[in-house]
Amino acid sequence: MRQPNEAGPVRRYDAIIVGAGFSGLYQLHLLRDRLGLSVRVLEAAEGIGGTWYWNRYPGARCDSESYYYSYSFSRELEEEWDWTERYPEHGEIRRYLDHVADRFDLRRDIQLGTRVSGGAYDETANRWIVTTEAGERFEAQFLITAVGCLSSANVPAIPGLERFSGAWYHTGRWPHEGVDFSGKRVGLIGTGSTGIQAAPVIAADAAHLTVFQRTANYSVPARNGPMDDEFKAWVRENSSELRRKAREAPNGHPFDFADRSAFDVSPQERRAIYEAAWERGGLRFRAAFRDIMLDPDANETASEFIRTKIRSIVKDPEVAEALTPRDHLFATKRPPIDTNYFETFNRDNVSLVDLKKTPIAAIVPEGVRTRDATYPLDVIVFATGFDALTGPLLSLDIRGRDGLALKDVWSGGPLSYLGLQIPGFPNLFTMTGPGSPSVLTNMPVAIEQHAEWIADCLHHLRERGLDRIEATAEAAESWSAEVDKAASATLLPMASSSWYLGANVPGKPRVFMPYAGGMAHYRGICERIAAQGYDGFALR
Repeated sequence: MRQPNEAGPVRRYDAIIVGAGFSGLYQLHLLRDRLGLSVRVLEAAEGIGGTWYWNRYPGARCDSESYYYSYSFSRELEEEWDWTERYPEHGEIRRYLDHVADRFDLRRDIQLGTRVSGGAYDETANRWIVTTEAGERFEAQFLITAVGCLSSANVPAIPGLERFSGAWYHTGRWPHEGVDFSGKRVGLIGTGSTGIQAAPVIAADAAHLTVFQRTANYSVPARNGPMDDEFKAWVRENSSELRRKAREAPNGHPFDFADRSAFDVSPQERRAIYEAAWERGGLRFRAAFRDIMLDPDANETASEFIRTKIRSIVKDPEVAEALTPRDHLFATKRPPIDTNYFETFNRDNVSLVDLKKTPIAAIVPEGVRTRDATYPLDVIVFATGFDALTGPLLSLDIRGRDGLALKDVWSGGPLSYLGLQIPGFPNLFTMTGPGSPSVLTNMPVAIEQHAEWIADCLHHLRERGLDRIEATAEAAESWSAEVDKAASATLLPMASSSWYLGANVPGKPRVFMPYAGGMAHYRGICERIAAQGYDGFALR
């Protein structure tokens, strides 16, 4: 799949894009087909898809609904693609992105099987020098990272893993041929969104599944199912309005948040509203009241509703209590949606180990040993998430002016302007980087906004005969304060174990990384800054 080195030892382009997922594909389309730039996309995988190339674990599917977890830039593309389910599974998302790549003839400028090992800025030449693990060298005026927010797998450093006699896997690096769990004793470590998706599917095949739970989590039913022809027709007829609502919504989803407090109604009415939202399923549950993410007392009404649901679903009271979250409020960590997750613990072949009561001491050849017992296993599945937002960028070994290493600039937490640029790194753009709404939104909406802003910025530079843009230190410091302020206006920072804070990676600075001020508000800020001649950026 690797394409040959066509131009000798150094290959020169106007722009290098790292990553061929949703972000990289659209950015390539804009820069090449609308601006006429020479562009090369470098992708480590042997296929396109980004996050979805790697995430093929059992039960892996999107938690945004399929009809808006997609590009909006082409009406023709919308009309010619049919989604089959309410929530697309990983294979369907890859087929969609393959279709996009073919339809817009993107593959000819994508180099697969190419892992970037470094990016260094040459100030004299105003060029980025990009190197790969295979020893290839590329030069470009602009370097654009489209590496995704959740692409750097986090495998916990548990003593003894190398001595385990069975097989182990991380959900973010799942074997493409799949894993046969038939007759196997499986241990699943982690109960975030990924573990909640995987557990029911693994349990259906395994001889026995032991779920090792670090933190009990809230989850709302997805209510997934086929998309019927009537609904597809409704989506097509209302496409423009749905896309408008998604762009104008705080979280990039085309639904409204109710304009009422949880305390504007009686307890009986409130429960009926939650029941209706539970039956409908999905992330819209958060939209039942406007203050769920703003007022801890309002949130507690939603949290207690879900706790009650857990107790009503799980038959064993002791297991139900262990599965009941009490150390954080609903949706202050990433809010999962599920298909029969809590019901899975009613199966005879599923058991739960509460790691808060009995933490893992080591992995031994025969399985997992906690403080109190040893659990014999044939397979261990790590659903332990990612080194989110900063991890994928730091892995590229990016060095700016005078050899300034990004890992040093971010040693105390990420600093950026708008999540788009970093002081000291001219002509580097970080798509959906820390400091932007990114993971708090329906990602395609955030991706399109960033790709279009970057393309407009490069067009602005070319029209005016400019060749360099760099965020100022003052602007980045000011934006960092704004990111902190926006997070503090919500309940999000209250979950001390959230990966939004980097809390799942030992030694990572505890900083709330995404911008919580809302996608629509953020879009307006970006548009205003561009209209003011890119205030906060140094252009020359």
